Amino acid sequence: PRRQRPPKDPLRHLRSREKRLGAAGASGTSGRNGPRTVFVQVAAAGTRDAGAALYVFSEFNRYLFNCGEGVQRLMQEHKLKVARLDNIFLTRMNWANVGGLSGMILTLKETGVPKCVLSGPPQLEKYLEAIKVFSGPLKGIQLAVRPHSDPEYEDETMTVYQVPLVGKKPANQRQLMCPESASPADATDQMHNSRLGSPSREQQYQRDDRSKASPDRMDGSRPVGQRDPSLVVAFICKLHPKKGNFLVLKAKDLGLPVGTAAIAPIIAAVKDGKSVMFEGKEILAEELCTPLDPGAIFIVVECPHEGFVDAVCENATLRSYQEGKQETPVALVVHITPEPILRDSRYKEWLERFGADTQHLILNENSHSVHNLRSHKIQTQLNLIHPEIFPLLSTYRSKEEEATFSVPVMRGECLLKFQLRPKLEWQRDAVTACNPAEFIAEALRLPDFKESVQKCQESLQDKLASSGDTDRYPEVVFLGTGSAVPMKIRNVSSTLINISATQSLILDCGEGTFGQLCRHYGDDVDRILCNIAAVFVSHIHADHHTGLLNILLQRHRAFMSRGQPYSPLLLVAPTQIMTWLHQYNDYCQKILWHISMIPARFLMEGFDVLKPKAKTFIRLLMEKYDFSKFQTCEVRHCKNAFACSVVHKSGWKIVYSGDTMPCEALVELGKNASLLIHEATLEDGLEEEAVEKTHSTTSQAIEVGMKMNAEFIMLNHFSQRYAKIPLFSEDFSEKVGIAFDHMQVHLDDFATIPRLILPLKALFADEIEEMEERREKRELRLLREAIKASEGWTAKTKLEHGADLHGAPNKKLKTAN
Repeated sequence: PRRQRPPKDPLRHLRSREKRLGAAGASGTSGRNGPRTVFVQVAAAGTRDAGAALYVFSEFNRYLFNCGEGVQRLMQEHKLKVARLDNIFLTRMNWANVGGLSGMILTLKETGVPKCVLSGPPQLEKYLEAIKVFSGPLKGIQLAVRPHSDPEYEDETMTVYQVPLVGKKPANQRQLMCPESASPADATDQMHNSRLGSPSREQQYQRDDRSKASPDRMDGSRPVGQRDPSLVVAFICKLHPKKGNFLVLKAKDLGLPVGTAAIAPIIAAVKDGKSVMFEGKEILAEELCTPLDPGAIFIVVECPHEGFVDAVCENATLRSYQEGKQETPVALVVHITPEPILRDSRYKEWLERFGADTQHLILNENSHSVHNLRSHKIQTQLNLIHPEIFPLLSTYRSKEEEATFSVPVMRGECLLKFQLRPKLEWQRDAVTACNPAEFIAEALRLPDFKESVQKCQESLQDKLASSGDTDRYPEVVFLGTGSAVPMKIRNVSSTLINISATQSLILDCGEGTFGQLCRHYGDDVDRILCNIAAVFVSHIHADHHTGLLNILLQRHRAFMSRGQPYSPLLLVAPTQIMTWLHQYNDYCQKILWHISMIPARFLMEGFDVLKPKAKTFIRLLMEKYDFSKFQTCEVRHCKNAFACSVVHKSGWKIVYSGDTMPCEALVELGKNASLLIHEATLEDGLEEEAVEKTHSTTSQAIEVGMKMNAEFIMLNHFSQRYAKIPLFSEDFSEKVGIAFDHMQVHLDDFATIPRLILPLKALFADEIEEMEERREKRELRLLREAIKASEGWTAKTKLEHGADLHGAPNKKLKTAN
């Protein structure tokens, strides 16, 4: 058998870095040589579903600029390695910039990254404290905040300067609707600060941010760490110079001792720009070495709304990099700026002042780039099986008129690169392209797939003919069907229940829920957001609630843009979520005014609700959805984990398990459900792991449904080890279906869903075979361990019996063995 390779050391880069730094330290800072390869890459191009984020690569370091919801998922899909990420730069404290940061930090911790530094607004300190409410103490990773008032940051790749920009309240309040600009709550926030436009505030930030002696500022600005929507941080990044390359062939032509120890000091001298003497002749450095690369400069700047235009355009530090005022011209400026600001004559003039040698990259909602390519691919292939249950994905397209410029400007596209070294150039080779025809052709080439689809569709002919007469509602749309972390095919927990054409409810709201809604509904997403009157959160684990804030902000934006009267969202959740929401509201961004809280415990059977406000909210919940019942029960997962059951006045009943082991209280709650949506995190045979992680296996979930006499059972919340499809258990019947992201199901689809299993097995045959091989190996290993344990027990019994029968001689036998 082939010898197994030793496992890769995930932190080997840290050891090699220590070695390099040690060598550089020995030779002094002048011995430092910058990296050979550096590029800036678009991780998220600014689209409404993906936000804006940049990944910067060198062979020594990796960096991330901004980390909104879904960025981790994109990095995983497009192989932008997280394990090397030890610096994250945030341009402002807004959910659009930090929405994915808690999940990213948890992933870095699991990966074994020992330290990560966050640079940007000082409120990041409070943000880290706030996420510990649901993440726990974050042991194993050292997290540090480098506020913008700190001196410049320097590592092996570059020096980074932080530039604080202080904005003022925009004259046009409608600009605040857009989460790619300010939070809708920022307007309210800014009204309480009368001196936001004071020109002295930037200097005050630079002088006073590290002084925490007094909670009040002389100029009336906020204490350190308090919520402050008026602050944006720009980043100026300068690569370290790189010495030229030694020209070996030229050296040979000149008769130098190439290939011998004598050449080393010659190489070192010419790389430092010094001439050398050889056989009485002076040889100039430029004869033997390519020129020094002085190190390119790139700038990342966000201008979220018109209140920041003057702060950007008049900033002295940024202006010093324009019009040839620096020895090295700026190679690239990245603008995280909405289209109305790009059309502003002040901003346009400022951008063009950098000159023709500077490239510009724009990240905003006018980008039409497809980011989640694998999601589009799998949905296109599933659509061949059943176009109504697996609808094609859509795209939200901004209606904003595009600004034009007289200098080189590129629009952001996912994975677009700008190379800073060895050569300044755009690189499009990795840019994502969505080609549905290719996805379809690939599926049709799979063995038995086409035939199984035809058989399936023939068996459904009668059903399809009568489908026009059936009621569309309720409609269940699975937005996230994976567990723990967002992955390229399955996002984390979220389910949308469309109760009517104007009423929608969300069950759990993991990171990226809004992005999934956006890709499912495209330009119609604002209508759906306005339909959502309530969200149920089952428990306070990150994969179930960190998408809530974006739903709140985007929902407010939708009401404003559609001109509909706004009402806060009814939030049914464990009360512990309020600790997190209060901390985020107080120190980061105003969001509490978007919420009317109903503690999940108040909806348990027999609970006596005494608080008048809660009673009002519960009555509103029932009225908005025409529910006759909305009940919760505690389930067997973590503390304060809940399931829920909703009963409509028309008679249907949907039950949602959240995360749980098999639970009798849930069986009782769900009696005679029309539909049970139950987690099935693990396959059969992993019962011990399921107990350890307080989850259910496939058969356990099905058994719960059978016990409660559910009409149909949809399994979801699969471990990400079952990325495309989980293993089917022997308990699968005509009453069981598997949930996929973007699958939409009506009550009259229950007879159809089990018939889809044959084409699903053909589409994912390779994955199923691989999982079955893994299961067989695991079972064989367990069998061997059981035999070994049994043999050990038998031998021990024999020895003990031997000791009883023969006494002392048995000791010799033991010694001989």
